[in-house]
Order: sequence, then C-alpha cells, then structure tokens
Amino acid sequence: MKKALFILIAAAACGFAGALGAQYGFRNELSGLSSVQETTVVNADGTTSPAAVYRTVNLNTDSYPDFTFAAEHSIDAVVYVKVTSVQQGYTPNSMLEFFFGFGQPGQRESVGSGSGVIIREDGYIVTNNHVIAGASKIEVTLNDNKTYPATLLGSDPATDVALIKIDAKGLPFIEMGDSDKLRLGEWVLAIGSPYDLRQTITAGIVSAKGRSMPNTTGEFKIESFIQTDAAVNPGNSGGALVDKAGRLVGINTAIISQTGSYSGYSFAVPVNIVKRIVADLMDFGSVRRAVLGISMQNIDDKKASELKLSSPNGVYIADVAKGSAAEKAGVKKGDVLTAIDGKTVKDGASVQEMITRYHPGDEATLTIVRDGAKKELKVSFKGTVQENGTVDEDGVAYFGSKIREAPADLLAAYNLKAGVEVVSVGEGKLSQQGVPEGFIILYVNNQAVSKPQEVIDITKKAKRTVLLEGINRNGRVSYYGFGL
Repeated sequence: MKKALFILIAAAACGFAGALGAQYGFRNELSGLSSVQETTVVNADGTTSPAAVYRTVNLNTDSYPDFTFAAEHSIDAVVYVKVTSVQQGYTPNSMLEFFFGFGQPGQRESVGSGSGVIIREDGYIVTNNHVIAGASKIEVTLNDNKTYPATLLGSDPATDVALIKIDAKGLPFIEMGDSDKLRLGEWVLAIGSPYDLRQTITAGIVSAKGRSMPNTTGEFKIESFIQTDAAVNPGNSGGALVDKAGRLVGINTAIISQTGSYSGYSFAVPVNIVKRIVADLMDFGSVRRAVLGISMQNIDDKKASELKLSSPNGVYIADVAKGSAAEKAGVKKGDVLTAIDGKTVKDGASVQEMITRYHPGDEATLTIVRDGAKKELKVSFKGTVQENGTVDEDGVAYFGSKIREAPADLLAAYNLKAGVEVVSVGEGKLSQQGVPEGFIILYVNNQAVSKPQEVIDITKKAKRTVLLEGINRNGRVSYYGFGL
C-alpha cells in the first residue's frame, strides 16, 4: 500500500515537473525568459519545500510589432500635393484703405498642401476632396522629389474623395486591401506630410469602425470612418492608412481636436468606399450613386421597446419618397430596416455606407420589421446621375449634365447653323470645369457637332482628353477641357 502510494505521488510530481518544464520552455521561447528565483518554506519537522517560483520576463525584439515592411513597402507611393487657388479680394491703395477694408477689387493666390496615394502605376492618385477643392493648379511631388502637374479627374464631396492624375509611368503604388476585414485593436500606419514634413509615418491601432461626425453645414455626407489613434495632423489629409502587410485600408481625412492639432483621434475613409468612388470617377467623371429613397432615424432602447424590437439595432423609416426605389419595393413609413443583403444595420451611418457600395440598377434584399413581423423585400436601386447617352424628357445625359440639340431660335440669336446646348449642369466633369448652363457646344475635339449623339460618339473615341469649343450666353467663344 505504501509502495503504491509512493509511486502515485512520484508520478504526480513527475507530471507536475514535466508540465512546469514545458511551460518554462514555451515561455522562454516566446518571451525571452531571463531568470528564475525560488523561495522555500521550512516545515515543522525541519525539512524544506518550495513555496513559490518567481520569473523575470524580458520580451525579445521579435515579440514587438514590426512595421518596417509596411512602411518601406508603402512610403514611395504616398505623395505630397501642393494646391494653388485664386481668391477674390481687395487691394488697398492707401493706409486708410488698408485699415478700414477698402480698396480695388482684385485676386490673390492662396497655397495649401496635403497628401495623396498612388493607386496605379500610370499616375492615378487618390486624395481628399477638401485638399483640392477650389484649386486652380495642382502639383504632385513624389518621394524622389520629382514634381509633376496634376489634372483633377473628379471628386465626391459626400465622401471627401478625389481622383487626380499625373502624366507618368512605372510609378510605385499601394495595393488596395479590404477595410471590412479590419479588426478593432489591429495595428495600422498613417503616412503623409503633416506640417510639410514629407513622408511622415505614425502608428496606432484601429480604435473604432463606422464612425460619423456632427454635420454642422447641412451638406449631404456619407460617413463611416475608421477611427485610429495614429497621429494625424494638418497635411496628412489624403494620405494612406495601411495595415501591417502594407495594403491600403483607408484615406486619412480628419481629426477631432480643440486645438486644431492631433489630440488622439483620427479618422480615415474606408478603402472599400474609396474603391467604389474611384471606379465611378474613372469611368464616368462623377459618382453614380445608388439611392434608396427613405428618411430614417436611429433607434434607442426606448424606441426599440415601443416597436417591440429585440435590440436597438436598425433604423426607423420616418418617410418614404414617392416614386423611390424603396416605395416600389414595398417599404412603408413606420417600418424598421434591420439588414441589407443579410448585413446587419446598426444605424443611419451604416445604411449610407452599405448603399454606397451599390450602383443604380443593382438589386438587394431588405430585411424589415413591420408590426413585429420580419419581412424581406427585393429592391432595385435608382440613381442620381444617369449614364452618358441616357435620354429623357430633359435631354441627353452627359457627365452629369443634360444636353440637347440647340433650338432654331437660340441658334438664330447667335447667327449659328448648328450646335448642342447644355441644358443643365449637375455634378460631373462639366460642372467641375465651369461649363455654364446655356453653353452651345460647336466642336468636340475639333469636330463639328449638331446633335447630342455626335457629342457622345466623339467622346467615346477620345483616348485621354475632351475639348469643348462653343459660345456662352454673352456670345463669347469659350473652351473647356477635361480628362478621361
């Protein structure tokens, strides 16, 4: 009996020792264990036994996050963007006029800067809309100090994304990642030119996803920002947010600060939104935005209780626009939208972010709760900007604008035989270049035009740029050009 008991105790001791040894070896391998200290206890019979084991642990350099690959892989593709704009003002002619604000009307140049990210080797660069807004001249400086003039291809104020292009080949670029796969606490790098400090790299973690900020201007905004604690300051706008693999996951765009400088919170437009906006700007010169046609309210616990919902997720449909995609799908005022194509809706910002990924004409399944019952409705999204060549009662769609064959009385007023009138200027390339309503297009790329379809056909054959020549309402010949 005693022998059996001794064997059992010995086996247990050996098992404990083996486990302790394995744990010691495992920790030593991962954490760089440097020393072991043991304390003993004296028993009543004079024998001693171990009471506790203390270990001093030092992390190996391999255990720290290593950002060298991501930094070296990405930095050459982040550029410095210099923007020159012309502002109206007054030039004082005397000290009296200087102090009291009088003077002759005039213009003055203003220079600003930001960052941009090369996304293709042939010179396509993403930046923020607010970086290039109002620019009369845009210059891009690469990491090797080469400077190029840049052309604005299009911008989208709602998402604060803009696309510019330089005439260069074989440029370093950043591969786009998947911002949906970002995890809270994941390490990211912010790369840009804060305070004119070119190609500055800062590190942080993903603090939150799907953030929106107060809208004090009342402008239409689509915000579902990635929040990080990577240091971002003025000049970082338009720069890259990359993951540890060096993939682009966002475009740095804003901070929240009481001082105007970094205070621990920075925000980036998710790259999955950027992909969608850039694709439209490349193909159409403007964003073909899908529209659902609802007014919505976020749901709190009180509202969820009133509506007998299991959770406060989802949005309350406060109104449905007549003739909208939502109305045609069967959505009604008072419904609660809980999911789009199986993806859970948390609030209004998430609805906007999800719909941004669709094009006009795309279909999706809406999950709603009505009178406590769950329903699924099929919806076909409508759009705000029609595709080039689309004909309706207002004219023919052309880069967000409407054009038509110029009527005889208008042609007679300017002593013209033929031309194409710009009936309305919406969001798109014509608007960005300052083409006014009533402009009569006479030539497209030096080819005479008399019908809208001729304008469309010549534009389709153009490889890089389109030049419009025509007459404004004041009878003066004007020229407008834009890139494709």
